[in-house]
Amino acid sequence: MRINRKHKYMKTTAILILSCLLVLLGFSQSNEIDSLNEILSKPQTDTSRVSSLIELSGNYARTNPKEARELAFQAIKLAQDSDFKPGLALAHKAAGMSYYFQNNWIDALIQWQSAMEVFEEVNDSAGIANILNNIGAVYFNEGNDEQALKYYLKSLKMADQSNDSLRIVSALINIGTLHLNKPSTHVLAFKYYKRALPISIKLGDSDAIGTCAVNIGEIYLGRKDSIFLDSALYYYETALETYKESATGNLAFALKSIGKVYAERGDFEEAIKYQTDAFNFAKSVGGRLEMAQSLISLAETYKLKGDIFKAIEAYKTAEELATDIGAVYEMNSAYNGLANSYSSIGDFENAYIYKDLFSNLRDTLYNSETEKRLQAATLNYEIEKKQAEITLLHKDKKLKEIELKREKTIRNGTAIFGVLLFILAAALFNRYRYTHKTNKIIEKEKERSEELLLNILPHETAEELKLNGKATPKYYENVTVLFTDFQGFTKIAEQLSPQELVEELNECFSAFDMIINKYKLEKIKTIGDSYMCASGLPTKMPDHAFEMVKAALEIRDYMLAHHEERISQGHKSWELRIGVHTGPVVSGVVGKNKFAYDIWGDTVNTASRMETSGVAGQVNISGATHEQVKDCFICTHRGKVKAKNKGEVDMYLVEGYKPQNELHISAHIDTAN
Repeated sequence: MRINRKHKYMKTTAILILSCLLVLLGFSQSNEIDSLNEILSKPQTDTSRVSSLIELSGNYARTNPKEARELAFQAIKLAQDSDFKPGLALAHKAAGMSYYFQNNWIDALIQWQSAMEVFEEVNDSAGIANILNNIGAVYFNEGNDEQALKYYLKSLKMADQSNDSLRIVSALINIGTLHLNKPSTHVLAFKYYKRALPISIKLGDSDAIGTCAVNIGEIYLGRKDSIFLDSALYYYETALETYKESATGNLAFALKSIGKVYAERGDFEEAIKYQTDAFNFAKSVGGRLEMAQSLISLAETYKLKGDIFKAIEAYKTAEELATDIGAVYEMNSAYNGLANSYSSIGDFENAYIYKDLFSNLRDTLYNSETEKRLQAATLNYEIEKKQAEITLLHKDKKLKEIELKREKTIRNGTAIFGVLLFILAAALFNRYRYTHKTNKIIEKEKERSEELLLNILPHETAEELKLNGKATPKYYENVTVLFTDFQGFTKIAEQLSPQELVEELNECFSAFDMIINKYKLEKIKTIGDSYMCASGLPTKMPDHAFEMVKAALEIRDYMLAHHEERISQGHKSWELRIGVHTGPVVSGVVGKNKFAYDIWGDTVNTASRMETSGVAGQVNISGATHEQVKDCFICTHRGKVKAKNKGEVDMYLVEGYKPQNELHISAHIDTAN
């Protein structure tokens, strides 16, 4: 494969510059620290001294977190004594950074929450966006992607509102990195990095440019195709060039990533040089996370080279580092690498131990429902912007109502003046007409609110919630649950524009809504491209399984026709899997501000497994459902099919209705004279 000049240059020089870079980094940082200490030794105002302490703390944050923390606490006390609120917020932020770089997440969160309170008090939107982003980073490092995404999106929203380019870039990069950890959401990661890169270049932020470039390189490398290796190497080397300016632990990531490209090409010696330099640089700046990542890449290169024992040694060191700092993604990679390495040399006892550790951790990290919720949360970002506008309209409406009441009081007070009687009468008449019109508007809004509530919650639950302020959870002995999911959704969604994707989903789900309303079923929710409904609750139905299967067949037939229509028009189309199971569930309302009616229990999990184990274009039902509908429908027994976390389960494909004479239904004949 052809390598352009820039690639050749990077290959021959990147290793040589590393030792020089370490010396320059230490020299530069030492000079800056000496200058700040000299400034602190001279008389200063309290506010200037607070700022100097914060800046000095930032210089020590990575290399000497304990010293950084002591300086930050000095700044906190001085800022409190002098009532310097902006400095107090930044001092708490600096203290949090000192804990963060020691992987002390709890104390970091405590300090950043304190910083958040002060930023909110002084209405510093940039500071709030910054802290929201930092809190999200803590949750991300702990492996809690849902909570991390929640804070990243809040940060992006705040930065968008204040047009703060720096905070926008930080949030976009972190959201992209979160999606980069899930192969199924690499398209979203690419989208956020591509949006962040030009803003980073405009800002001249070398660290942000490098992060975008190195992660775009990760996406290209992850495609496992030699045609993308040049693109991956180009972005990695771009990142390396920009990281030289800041010389942080990120430089180690760029070095080890370049090594991965050479390993993919079979140039193992070059790969090992880059990855070893990555580890040494990370160690020199105290970056234990980057040390673990470099060792994992080095181990993978040794494994490709066939040097299994060196691979095992590197994986074990990486596992120890990752476990020590709680880096769950790196632990996951180390477990998997050790399991495969031990297996390749016939040490099946150790292979089994690490395979079990890998499987348990992977189930936590890559739960498919979590992936769908992440995508849904990202897509809901624009919806939340609209909701904010609606909230402002409601506030404005309240203010107008207060103003109207005040005017009415004033007018009533002036009624004692006889000379103004005629003017007052005319004003009251006009006021009556206006109030009457306003009341009609309010009544319509109230009716619309009722309709929206009933779209979210069942009627009985909504009434209970309005009456008592809460809804009591209910147990149902026997209900039927249906799940649908589009096969190949992610692949086809990549080929559609966002507008086409949403329109297609809306068309299908609207049709599903009409079908389940026809059979008086209860829609529970949609999660990404998955649709869930139930029958037999909240109002009990004796024939709930029969009604659910009828609806499932109608949904199947609709999707088959829709699929044929789309294909005939030359469009891409999804095929649908449908799964149904019958059993007990618990229902209730969760949430405080945005209510959500949901159901829980093993029945729900089994119904989901019926869908994932189903056949595209068919209705797959469990043995429990089959027992209740077998007299009404033609079903083909699939045998016992293995379902995730359920073992082998009896499954049936519903072909259609049985002929009437097979249903044992007889007509009533009136024989009376």
